[in-house]
Amino acid sequence: MRVTFMGTPDFSVPALHGLHAAGHDIACVYTQPPRPAGRGKKDRPTPVHAAAAALGLPVRHPVSLKSPDAQAAFAALQADVAVVVAYGLILPQAILDAPRRGCLNIHASLLPRWRGAAPILRAVMAGDTETGVCIMQMEAGLDTGPVLMRDATPIGAADTTADLHDRLADMGGRMIVQTLAELDGLPPAPQPADGVTYAHKLDKAEAAIDWAQPAAVVDRQIRGLSPFPGAWFEQGGARIKVLGSVLAQGSAAPGTILDDALTVACGDGAIRLTRLQKAGKGAQDAAAFLRGTPLPPGTGYASERSGFTHNGIIPSIIICVGGAFLFFFVTIMFRIGFGSAGLNAILASIGALIIIPTHWRKR
Repeated sequence: MRVTFMGTPDFSVPALHGLHAAGHDIACVYTQPPRPAGRGKKDRPTPVHAAAAALGLPVRHPVSLKSPDAQAAFAALQADVAVVVAYGLILPQAILDAPRRGCLNIHASLLPRWRGAAPILRAVMAGDTETGVCIMQMEAGLDTGPVLMRDATPIGAADTTADLHDRLADMGGRMIVQTLAELDGLPPAPQPADGVTYAHKLDKAEAAIDWAQPAAVVDRQIRGLSPFPGAWFEQGGARIKVLGSVLAQGSAAPGTILDDALTVACGDGAIRLTRLQKAGKGAQDAAAFLRGTPLPPGTGYASERSGFTHNGIIPSIIICVGGAFLFFFVTIMFRIGFGSAGLNAILASIGALIIIPTHWRKR
């Protein structure tokens, strides 16, 4: 079958390799343009671009497919079908209609659950027990087309987004080859109206760990955002990513380290951090991380969303009460006159507001 392939990231590469190995005539590969990357900020081709070049396939990387010229060039390929997997551009109707058998999308969820851009991490973060791949006939709506083939895989208690990414990419590569082989006998199944959810792109704020959340929620957040962008907390003013965790036993104020194995108390239960990464450093298992960054039991982690650790509440109270006292004292001094004693008292109060909370946080 004559195929136009459209994809960009690593997730798309197994499908390209599978179609090529199955003997399909790949007329052209469409992908996103090269973009600056690395320390030198040199243009780097996408993973699909690199894979296509290695296979000797022609590659196009238009910025848009909206222009008449771009659409005419696509139609001129006279493809039987277009295979689309994480391409990264919205396809105009003229593109969807150009191939003789239309455009087929490899989508990494069990539709209609998790339509949209980030289905894998959303499935993990939501606590889904299974996910899968659907081969869908594309139409104008966002992942709304009828499904030609689907297959499921369980989400294990230790699975990260990286684990599922690789598993689902391989599943998609196998399934698209099977779909094209059986295309004439596969009736399109409309998606049910019930159970529709959307996998919105991740907001940066969602990566900050809130230790006041239940341990199961924090664990799913860590696994869902591993390896990228990585859930994180702050310790001593430095941001630390957590790339692995398991549920554990224990309780204390949220954010408290409970033992020498990096078990951290959450709002309900606890988790043990198994893999961490400092900014600018490589990822390490917990034992290696602790050798370079000792964190004894009783240490409190900063919780970015709540704004406090358990041992940050008292200094915060000191600041509030001391600030109120200082305001009252200055008001009285203005009424009766400062004098040297009054000035010294004000300076001493300001010093206490700075030094006491800082000292407390270092404990």
